[in-house]
Amino acid sequence: MRRLFAVFAVLALAVSAPRILSAQDSSDVKQDRKEVRQDRRELRGDRKDIRHDTRDIRQDRRDVRHDLKNGDTTDARRDARDLRQDRRDRRHDVRDARRDRRDLRRDRKDIHQDQKKDSTK
Repeated sequence: MRRLFAVFAVLALAVSAPRILSAQDSSDVKQDRKEVRQDRRELRGDRKDIRHDTRDIRQDRRDVRHDLKNGDTTDARRDARDLRQDRRDRRHDVRDARRDRRDLRRDRKDIHQDQKKDSTK
């Protein structure tokens, strides 16, 4: 009796294994989509921050010009130093955003290819 039960258990497992694995594959695709969606939100926020930084840099330039016009060279030097650092930081942020966009496109392409493979099974 125990042998018969063991045989049925192994047979049931063998029959249900492909269904279980295919269900896990589809949940992985859904999870990947959620991750991509979250990455897109973060990227949008990063690009928004870059726009704000650009506005701040323009305002700093105006401040430097205004300080030089008024003859306040000490403030102008300090503002110019801050301006250089802000421009450098913004440039790095832009590079990072581009890199993130490229990675996101690759991820979306990979998910699309995985879905094609799943549909052919």
